[in-house]
Amino acid sequence: VQLQASGGGLVQAGGSLRLSCAPSGRIFGIVSMGWYRQAPEKQRELVARIISNGTTAYADSMKGRFTISRDNAKNTVYLQMNSLKPEDTAVYYCNVRGYYYRAYDYWGQGTQVTVSS
Repeated sequence: VQLQASGGGLVQAGGSLRLSCAPSGRIFGIVSMGWYRQAPEKQRELVARIISNGTTAYADSMKGRFTISRDNAKNTVYLQMNSLKPEDTAVYYCNVRGYYYRAYDYWGQGTQVTVSS
């Protein structure tokens, strides 16, 4: 299974973007879906995560600005990003974890988000 992330781009500070991540095929047994990001010369960090019962979790710096959601029928996860700041500039990766006969941990290829000041 491959995850295809899209929606990144260049936006001015204060603007918005919506990221999407869809799998190449049907995924069973999803436990959680999430977004991570990695800025140049920094470690990859969690942005937001949503688990199978709909509970969400956000990194502190994203609370109130970012919203994660999912379409269970499409196994697609979204990240609505508002009030973007230059420090949000990074490559954003989607992630899907679960268990179906065996544990799995899928990563998307990343989508670049650049916020200009």
